[in-house]
Amino acid sequence: MTEPASQEIRTDDYSVTYDDATKTVACQGSLRLSDMAEYKPIVELLERVSEVEADGITLDLTELEFLNSSGISMLSKFVIRVRHRKTVMMSVRGSQTIPWQGKSLKNLQRLMPTLDLQWS
Repeated sequence: MTEPASQEIRTDDYSVTYDDATKTVACQGSLRLSDMAEYKPIVELLERVSEVEADGITLDLTELEFLNSSGISMLSKFVIRVRHRKTVMMSVRGSQTIPWQGKSLKNLQRLMPTLDLQWS
């Protein structure tokens, strides 16, 4: 497989970047997009990442200060997509200082019991 074509989505409010060397998707800022249609560029980046031949994928959310329900739905679908690959391990890094992450990231772990949840 080829690596994702677009490896960075950046606006004034947020950024989503993919580092091929570390197989890490890093989300920063505040994702308050109104619906799944607005999340489409991010969904497409995540879909390409999930197709990359890799033993593991890391989702670094330690600097994602806010994620609305549409964004949580988007991440849930990504986790399920990776889970269906069965050969790919997934790690999610979160921050204990960001209120929304505690419950939401544990729910991702329920969707993929093998998910490695790491807190900073």
